[in-house]
Amino acid sequence: MTALTVVLALLAALSNASASVLQRQAAVEESDDHTGVENAVRRLGHLLRRPHWLAGTGLLVLSSVLQAWALAVGSLSLVQPLLAAELLFTLVVGSFVFRRPPDRRTWLAFAALAVGLAVFLLSASPQPGRSTASPGAWLVVGVVMFCVVTLLVLIARPTRGTARAALLGLASAVSFATTAALLKEAVGMLEHGLPVMLAHWSLYATAGAGFVAFLLLQAAFRAGSLAASQPTLTLGDAITSVALGWALFSEAIDLGLRVLPELIGIALIGAGSIGLANAPSVKGGWDTEPGGRRQDEGGAHVPTPRGH
Repeated sequence: MTALTVVLALLAALSNASASVLQRQAAVEESDDHTGVENAVRRLGHLLRRPHWLAGTGLLVLSSVLQAWALAVGSLSLVQPLLAAELLFTLVVGSFVFRRPPDRRTWLAFAALAVGLAVFLLSASPQPGRSTASPGAWLVVGVVMFCVVTLLVLIARPTRGTARAALLGLASAVSFATTAALLKEAVGMLEHGLPVMLAHWSLYATAGAGFVAFLLLQAAFRAGSLAASQPTLTLGDAITSVALGWALFSEAIDLGLRVLPELIGIALIGAGSIGLANAPSVKGGWDTEPGGRRQDEGGAHVPTPRGH
């Protein structure tokens, strides 16, 4: 099942990255001659008729299905770190779509993130546990996660710039990891049949937690640069997922002498995330059509990951 889990998680990351690029391509094809609510509604109507935007929406749905499937057959502590590969796929796919290949610095960041993921996962060797967790475990974890996210948001309120973006990025990461854990619980209920899963609280808690995670992510992006929020977002999601896998589903990772290479892997993931967020390839007009319109002033330069 490990090989299947890895393939499904990487396909989910690729699908979500492709969706981001396609929807960004559709967005930059739209003119931005007016402002206000009326223009936003008009642009949405135009986007709904764009094949690229519709294809991106379809890929987002596919990504969710693939992630749920990966969580159903594999461990949370394996699936979520692998989804960090979406950063790699976003710029690789984007380089073909926007015909602007990444520069050397960006490729070095690619390599750091990819090697870091490989080193961490090979060293940790996540082992699957139960498919569902006990109500008591969920109660304790739910309270802890709520307190952690609330505390991070409260600490972030009086801060500005990099510190605020990093704290809100970490709060979003914890929320996304919790969302993935809830999704694993929901798909685990499929063992008892579809009606049981549809009636189970975890399915609706997944939607609620995902919405909170999305709002926190947008707040992080408004607070500061991608370079400030992306490392805490990527690492926070992976580390929190490993902890939740252990606490809820009795998943295990190898420790002892393997802690050192695991820490090296985590450091490389962080360095790669920072490098990708700061790379010249992803700034300026990277995600606009060559020779075409410049991106709108408030638009993101990089099609932002996080459909998971």
